[in-house]
Amino acid sequence: MSADNSTGYTAKVVLIRHEEVIDAEHTIRKEVIRSMLDQALIALLGSDTPEQAWSSLIKPNDIVGIKSNAWRFLPTPPELEQAIIDRVVSAGVPQHNVAVDDREILHNPIFQKATALINVRPLRTHHWAGIGGVLKNMIMFVPDPYNYHDDSCADLGKVWQLPLISGKTRLNILSCIRIQYHGRGPHHFDKRYLTDYKGLLIGTDPVAVDATGLRLIQAQRMKVFGEKRNLATPPHHILYADKRYKLGTSDPSRIELVKIGPITDMLI
Repeated sequence: MSADNSTGYTAKVVLIRHEEVIDAEHTIRKEVIRSMLDQALIALLGSDTPEQAWSSLIKPNDIVGIKSNAWRFLPTPPELEQAIIDRVVSAGVPQHNVAVDDREILHNPIFQKATALINVRPLRTHHWAGIGGVLKNMIMFVPDPYNYHDDSCADLGKVWQLPLISGKTRLNILSCIRIQYHGRGPHHFDKRYLTDYKGLLIGTDPVAVDATGLRLIQAQRMKVFGEKRNLATPPHHILYADKRYKLGTSDPSRIELVKIGPITDMLI
């Protein structure tokens, strides 16, 4: 997608939380995450029902690639992946025209033929990009992702201009069920820096979704550390995706943030 960032453009992002989406053992409750997804999409699109919302995004003749994230420490929840699959199929897309993938998308025939993409991954800090968000999630559409790590992944927006992606991404989802808000070094992971936020961030504008996710990480860091502490890598790829590549808006004043669920510890 591309956005008209002239005066007046506003992106809508929905933040939904539910206290019971995971239990004490961090098992995700399938029926709760499905309900969260439906409620968020209704709020995002102004629809009356989940069926109406999904049918406005996905058509029966679409071929749908669901770009997930397989990082073993904090992958996209399979329960969320399945909820998306079920809704895409309920919108009339045959099961054989739907696929979920991450690292093998360049060899996946569904992604090669896709007319629609849904982009879904967990929100976390990231050694090369500052944060791992929906913009970064599309890097596997290139055979040489390491060549996009320079200058804090400043040119991630280029990836979104590729024919396999351009104009096809219908929905961007950041799983904030559990958020990694701090870390050091490549592939860093430390359970001490995970928080159970129990939320989802959803929007059609990938820049606005990531800009909101960044605010959430920064707020969590302030809560834990008691001071403003910069990320190890500045996530300026979000700003560049706006100003240089015109993929959406990173300006909070142009993002309508709709909040659903418990306000306590909403943070933003």
